[in-house]
Amino acid sequence: MYKATYKGRYRVINPSKYRGDSQDVTYRSSWELKFMKWCDTNPSVLEWGSETIIIPYTSPVDNRVHRYFVDFYIKVKDRHDNITKYLVEIKPEKFTKPPEIPKRQTRRFIEEVFQYGVNQAKWKSADEYCIDKGMKFLVLTEKDLGIN
Repeated sequence: MYKATYKGRYRVINPSKYRGDSQDVTYRSSWELKFMKWCDTNPSVLEWGSETIIIPYTSPVDNRVHRYFVDFYIKVKDRHDNITKYLVEIKPEKFTKPPEIPKRQTRRFIEEVFQYGVNQAKWKSADEYCIDKGMKFLVLTEKDLGIN
């Protein structure tokens, strides 16, 4: 299971760009912090928010409806003046792939299978939400963020 190793409060530099309470922005990893800084200072990002969109999803683990707080919402203007809205999830690449099957099934492997199933359910719901709203859903990994 993934544990956040780096958590804190982010001080928004451009509060007019932030969607939500700019005084209460929490990052749960150094990767989220890096993405927040990019959103806050990049002139192509017109607005952004952290955990401002909540999407219901059904967990394959308990078959109950839960709430998925998507890491980021961003509204971006490209060089052709096209505006696109995105929902962005930041995850280690290993959590975007099914876990490798070990020789014996350990508790850790079973937890990884459950987490992978939950992530897939969340991302499917987020994808459907984005299609309905004319947005795009992205899962960014350390490779996308330029982190080794």
